[in-house]
Amino acid sequence: MPEDKRVDVAVVGSGPGGYIAAIRAAQLGLSALVVEKEFVGGTCLNIGCIPSKALLEATHRLTAVHEASRFGIEVGEVSVDFPRMQAAKQKVVTMLTRGVAALLRKGGIDLVEGAGRFTSPGVVEVDLDAGGTQVVQADNVIIATGSVPMEISSIPFDGDKVVSSREALEFEETPDQFVVVGAGYIGLELGSVYCRLGSRVVVLEMMDRVLPEMDEELAATAADLFAGQGMAFQLGAKVTSVELEEKKTIVRYELEGSEHWIIADKVLVATGRRPFVGGLALETVGLELDERGFIPVDEGMRTVVDGIYAIGDVVPTPMLAHVAMDEGVVAAERIAGQSSVMHYNAIPAVVFTHPEIASVGLKEQEAIDKGYTVRVGRFPFRGVGRARVRGDVEGWVKMITDAGSDKLLGVHCIGAEAGHLIHEAVVVMAYGGHAEDIALTVHAHPTLSEAMKEAALAVDGRPLHI
Repeated sequence: MPEDKRVDVAVVGSGPGGYIAAIRAAQLGLSALVVEKEFVGGTCLNIGCIPSKALLEATHRLTAVHEASRFGIEVGEVSVDFPRMQAAKQKVVTMLTRGVAALLRKGGIDLVEGAGRFTSPGVVEVDLDAGGTQVVQADNVIIATGSVPMEISSIPFDGDKVVSSREALEFEETPDQFVVVGAGYIGLELGSVYCRLGSRVVVLEMMDRVLPEMDEELAATAADLFAGQGMAFQLGAKVTSVELEEKKTIVRYELEGSEHWIIADKVLVATGRRPFVGGLALETVGLELDERGFIPVDEGMRTVVDGIYAIGDVVPTPMLAHVAMDEGVVAAERIAGQSSVMHYNAIPAVVFTHPEIASVGLKEQEAIDKGYTVRVGRFPFRGVGRARVRGDVEGWVKMITDAGSDKLLGVHCIGAEAGHLIHEAVVVMAYGGHAEDIALTVHAHPTLSEAMKEAALAVDGRPLHI
């Protein structure tokens, strides 16, 4: 049996939050160790953020080839080698996974491969992948075990015809008929991938709009644009059952009081994710979950048990990789005696479709409900020269401010490179800035970022290019 290990900080989980927490702890002079039961880099790197973006990028380039004639470029017959596309995706994942492992080695951080569970507040016992167990004693433990896809009881996963995002990223061939249950960011991103590859994509959403977590106006525009790309939407549809046959799957759903059905080759259930804390034996250390299954923490990511911290998807904060990363930094710095805290007022969210969708801060109705008198500035990408040059004129930037102070409350954007553009607003909001701060900033011409400046000017009724 391997010898016990003793460290200042043990991190359970090596996803974006976990490995960053360990690296930051090591930077601060603490001995750190990471326990990982499946793969270095966690869900995001291996079966989430990175592979999905690799397929989105590949299929977006396919679309660009089809649209090349708009620029006077004629191409011959275009074909897709899907296995090769999948191999290219996996190559990126492998390179980045190795990169994370190298960062851990560089920081002198041990990696213990296996499933960990608490036996007492400062002790984690690991069932090693290689066999046997190892005991890790730590002055502090950071729980960073992430989340797993949420399953619907009426349509359980079978890993073949009814799948989660994990399996949908690993298809060996493109389905002819692809049904997506859930019109959140995962459903729209993977729906876009297979729509571009020629699948007939139908999205079933129980709510009355797509992207229920985002600004209502932004969601409506997104639905129109994706419908124009070939995706079909059934909003207000409640899936009641699936019938698995040898080659097809029948999906039954209720819509406006009547029953409907659709035949699918593959069904992706993308209705959300839930914290993954199974097997940690939290009850052993006195940790209780909240009513939604999350681990409660304070602003320093500390749980109610001294020496135990939790970050990322296991805590009730936005389930985003970049949030987990910053929470990991805060947890490590708190352990090192610093007074770091998390701030959630300026957290960007991005949907990596085309056009991209990005948001930060309050939605318009949300700001009104909080008692603000709002002023809104909008500017369409069709008024931006660089967007015209690219042929990417769909979408707009929407800026929400407090009418009394001009303080920036939220920004919502749908259009080319929205995921990059949103960070100008993120920085301004992080410092409690105003729309005027953006309006007075010189933006390079011709760039897409001019849409942000024009939206800021529009808050005061003075846009220059429309």
